[in-house]
Amino acid sequence: MELHNNSFHLHAAEIFSEEGIIEDAWVEVADGIITKISKERGSLNVPVIDKSDYKLLPGFIDLHIHGCGDHDAMDDDPEAINDMSSLLAAKGITGFQPTTVTASWQENLAVMERLGNEVRQQQPGAQALGIYSEGIFFTEAHKGAHDSSLFLPPNKERLQQMIDASKGALSTVAVAAELPECEEIIPWLCRQGIHVSVGHTNATYEQTVHAIELGATAGVHIFNGMSGLHHRNPGCAGAILSNSHVLAEMIADGIHIHPAVLNIVATVKGAEKTALISDCSRAGMMPDGKFMLGPLEITVSNGIARTENGSLAGSTLSLNKAVHNMIHLAGINPLDAVHMASLSPAKHLGIDHKVGSIAVGKQADLVAMANDFSVDTTWVNGNKVYQNSDTAKAA
Repeated sequence: MELHNNSFHLHAAEIFSEEGIIEDAWVEVADGIITKISKERGSLNVPVIDKSDYKLLPGFIDLHIHGCGDHDAMDDDPEAINDMSSLLAAKGITGFQPTTVTASWQENLAVMERLGNEVRQQQPGAQALGIYSEGIFFTEAHKGAHDSSLFLPPNKERLQQMIDASKGALSTVAVAAELPECEEIIPWLCRQGIHVSVGHTNATYEQTVHAIELGATAGVHIFNGMSGLHHRNPGCAGAILSNSHVLAEMIADGIHIHPAVLNIVATVKGAEKTALISDCSRAGMMPDGKFMLGPLEITVSNGIARTENGSLAGSTLSLNKAVHNMIHLAGINPLDAVHMASLSPAKHLGIDHKVGSIAVGKQADLVAMANDFSVDTTWVNGNKVYQNSDTAKAA
């Protein structure tokens, strides 16, 4: 059997496999597919990669990211997604959904067309998995860093225009659950195979539960941009927490949500229905300063992004830091924290048969990480897409 460059044996101090953590173990990869996980090296005649000082984790999947490194999914720049892809690989991310913000209707369609073209291409690092539309179909009360003057009611005609412009690459649409149009458009979107998330919403508990009954399957960055949880008024947050089949996106930077609440969400939802997201803007991986988020100017100080009126405006977080925070700030066990950034989002997107965990038969999307969750090496489909320059020189 002729094997290609994306074939190797890899030894790691710990392997975070789908079955649990295996110490001092090997992974065998043949043509980009994991063929063996064992305490012993496999028999294939392929190169050996020594990562015995590192943990081996499944590649992370960021369901909700606007940008990083002064690049944004909204940019009229054909290289923006590729540049993001390379930067994200350096943080252990192997898949992501480029995420939009509220803009004029014509700009929204133009972005859908640009991203639709880019998502269908192979990226140099993390792979784009579909377009996440976060914008336009929201309400005023919890608008966050969205320009409410550009909000529009959702309808099938507008959504079909978005699908057509994206050439079918639109994968997730966020809506405010209290909009009366949800009665028609949530089931319609589900029939098109598009995931519906509820967010930037002042919906009551009852309205959110109804949206879930109609087919909504996730909550946009839980507790942020939604009616909160009160013991006599559970709100949108309470509906997401209390529905076991609904995914809770969560920004685990310790700023958007208190560490104790990070723990509460993870405890209530479990690793299976908690997805760590970055909600990162173009300010991620950049020094403090002023940046644009769609049409709005944001200011980043001490790594915290805010609009002119003081509202939080996305984050500067990366998923490797989010996993670290869940372990060290929220007290979640490492295997569950990793699950929230890998298998949980993969299952939500329906791609867990291919990616999301280290298991035989799955694609070798892998990350070698130090104990502090800094990234040494990232592989996508068994191909090395990032290596830390310091360790590369040492080798």
